[in-house]
Amino acid sequence: MSGQRIVPFLTLPGTAEEAMHFYVSIFPNSSVTSLTKIDEDEHGEGGRVINEQFVLNGQDFMAMDMEEDFLPDMTWAVSLYVDCEDEASFDNYFDSLSADGVVMMGPEAVGELRAVAWVTDQFGVTWQLVWK
Repeated sequence: MSGQRIVPFLTLPGTAEEAMHFYVSIFPNSSVTSLTKIDEDEHGEGGRVINEQFVLNGQDFMAMDMEEDFLPDMTWAVSLYVDCEDEASFDNYFDSLSADGVVMMGPEAVGELRAVAWVTDQFGVTWQLVWK
């Protein structure tokens, strides 16, 4: 990981590895840094992600799987803001993240912004997409 001091950490219901690979496939300058899985837990279940680290467009992220009983609710109160450099990247992110997800707003022009959208993706993570 870079020297980044604050790293977004996603807690997901058994979909952490799938989400990580999905996000890495969408954003440029992205890669998987590390992936550690549980061999077997107290319930006899193995294969869940205990820790994964990945980079999305140069930004460090971490994630893990958590049992549904302990999983916090995902809400759009916290979202990931993406500053899109052009219309093509905005459209790519919107199309990819909204597929099997929920479009909460947009895409639409807002004030001096060319396009804005809020999308909750198939993993429950909310994204704000902005093309200036």
